[in-house]
Amino acid sequence: MPHSIAYKRLSRTDGHRKALLRNLATSLFKHEKIETTSAKAKEISRVAERLITTAMSGDLAARRQLAEFITEPAVVKKLVEQIAPALKGRTGGYTRITKTRVRPGDAAELSLIELMTPSS
Repeated sequence: MPHSIAYKRLSRTDGHRKALLRNLATSLFKHEKIETTSAKAKEISRVAERLITTAMSGDLAARRQLAEFITEPAVVKKLVEQIAPALKGRTGGYTRITKTRVRPGDAAELSLIELMTPSS
């Protein structure tokens, strides 16, 4: 029986999972909300929280760390200059997951993951 599992494997190899999480994180910060399966939403929430915390400092080292993970330079700039300052007063809980529907094709439970903005 496996104990202390650090993350969900999402039925993917290590490289595929990392690419998936990078793309989902980039899309989340670009569009500020995305709809995906509930399992993926929970995993991307963990990743996004850490990326936002890194972006809070806003220095060059943080930008370089973010650029290693996020696939688009414009999204890194948006994260550091717009999203992180808007969430500065929060001590965590930068994302919200809302269950939306069941996908008809495969009965997968879908969720909407969105960034918490001052207006929400």
